[in-house]
Amino acid sequence: ALDTLNYSSIRGRSCRIMWCQRDPTLRKTGAGNIYVSNLDPNIDNKALYDTFSLFGNILSCKVASDSSGKSHGYGFVHYEFEDAARQAIEKVNGMQIGDKAVTVCFFQKRDK
Repeated sequence: ALDTLNYSSIRGRSCRIMWCQRDPTLRKTGAGNIYVSNLDPNIDNKALYDTFSLFGNILSCKVASDSSGKSHGYGFVHYEFEDAARQAIEKVNGMQIGDKAVTVCFFQKRDK
């Protein structure tokens, strides 16, 4: 299902399929989670995945968008290992993806 249906269109929206992460500590620590900003509006979840999958196993990958599917210009990539995230930041930060140079850094939770 991951290879066949991932990023296919269902009712006009891109379908994302990923492995279930039962261990909440992996999500809560934020280790391996990166933030990508200044994304070209034409970059979708699949393009983001394809760009960042070169550096390691991706647990989750998403471009933030509104209810109509229009990109907000940023996204998130969560790697299985922090080393993969670090390598992605080093290689992709400042790189041109589409018509824009992206900024890539470790994800930091906002203070409430």
